[in-house]
Amino acid sequence: MKPPSPSVAPALLRRLLIVALAWAGLGAAAVGAADLTPAEVVTLGWDAVPKILAQIKAPVFPDRNFLITDQGAQAGGTADCTAAIAKAIAACHAAGGGHVVVPDGIFLTGAIRLLSNVDLHLSDKAVLQFSTDVTKYLPLVRVRYEGVECMNFCPPIYAFEQENISVSGRGTLDGGGQPEWTRAVGPRRAISTTLPVEQRMMGPDAGLRPNLFVPYRCQNVIIDGLTIHHSPMWEINPVFCTNVTVRHLTIDSHGANNDGCDPDSCRYVLIEGCTFDTGDDCIAIKCGKDDDGRRVNRPTEFVIVRDCVMKDGHGGVTLGSECTPAIRNVFVENCRMSSPQLNAILRFKNTPVRGGVIENVYARNLEVGSVNPRNAGFLIEYTYMNTLTGPYVPVLRNVNASHIRGADVPVLVKLTAGPTAVIENVRLSDSIFAGPDPAELQQNQGRITFSHVTLLPRGTALPAATAPAVQP
Repeated sequence: MKPPSPSVAPALLRRLLIVALAWAGLGAAAVGAADLTPAEVVTLGWDAVPKILAQIKAPVFPDRNFLITDQGAQAGGTADCTAAIAKAIAACHAAGGGHVVVPDGIFLTGAIRLLSNVDLHLSDKAVLQFSTDVTKYLPLVRVRYEGVECMNFCPPIYAFEQENISVSGRGTLDGGGQPEWTRAVGPRRAISTTLPVEQRMMGPDAGLRPNLFVPYRCQNVIIDGLTIHHSPMWEINPVFCTNVTVRHLTIDSHGANNDGCDPDSCRYVLIEGCTFDTGDDCIAIKCGKDDDGRRVNRPTEFVIVRDCVMKDGHGGVTLGSECTPAIRNVFVENCRMSSPQLNAILRFKNTPVRGGVIENVYARNLEVGSVNPRNAGFLIEYTYMNTLTGPYVPVLRNVNASHIRGADVPVLVKLTAGPTAVIENVRLSDSIFAGPDPAELQQNQGRITFSHVTLLPRGTALPAATAPAVQP
């Protein structure tokens, strides 16, 4: 094979370094930076946030535009624009980067694969309408499905081992819808985790719908400003990524398993200024499932959620249930949550069959309206899926929630855990809630400390807040 020219060799070496760092759990934003240890995070508390934010930087792109219509894309929602979009991305990448522009109009497409240094930018009235023809998402690619690696349909927007990638603008991503995909792929088939990942072939007739946006083993990722709905499965799902920004999204998607944003085995993640109205968890932080999670052994850590609005959803911010080996160092602040269909403010899910550690979770300045009375404001399910016993120890420790106001929270805390679970140093302080029955603060074992928590009768108006958290 002909060796690379001297001008290409440095770029090739840098590319190999980035791929190696991605697999090692490092990344461009973290190179040369000393990570905070879990003990340091506990000592610093909220003072750790500036140090984490210093490692999260949105990528910058050259001022070059590549219109998909110049490559043959046609608006109207009937002509297949997949090839034209791919050509525009390839041209942008080859030129050293820039913006691939989707102009106003509806553009029908299959799977889109992003390349390094490319910003896929949707104009204000642009719609990427993803096809429900499953053949448009072949060949199969490497993904994680609910915490287990396999070869499955290519996500509608996918990137593999790339750096400096973006999806931006004020346009709309329409995933085509969960019911259509369910009819197309049939009932779910289990993934055989005894096989190497490359042999875990799923795809047609396996029942595993793709997640909408999946950067996989990538560095320096941003998705910003878009309206997103009708995803086949989860909406935003970075996997094995470092330096991820999810900003100013409006996610309105009520299909089954339509989680809003699920960072999975990622490091240095910022989720801010987003509105979530989903059929499942608004934000679900994950890191791998069961033996396959232990095989990979990649925690999710250094996650900041701020200035978001959560409406319908199984949890405003959920941690787990895929939490093997660990989720840690998570900060949630200045969010508004309210809906009769919001099942929890904070939700923790684990089981002794799964194991794993969730630790160092901080929440403050949350303004809460109503919460589903059949669940709880704070939901700790350490017997998730009704599993009481198993060979692993599920751990929850160092959770600090403070300055939370709940106007209609019929049940404040529900905690279920088996005999082997470790639940310690969980604190709720300096907060006020209308509606909870004090007799239903806890269930089963565990240790939760309450300090300066005021409970008011249901229907009692809360005193005016001194500083509103964030406007919707």
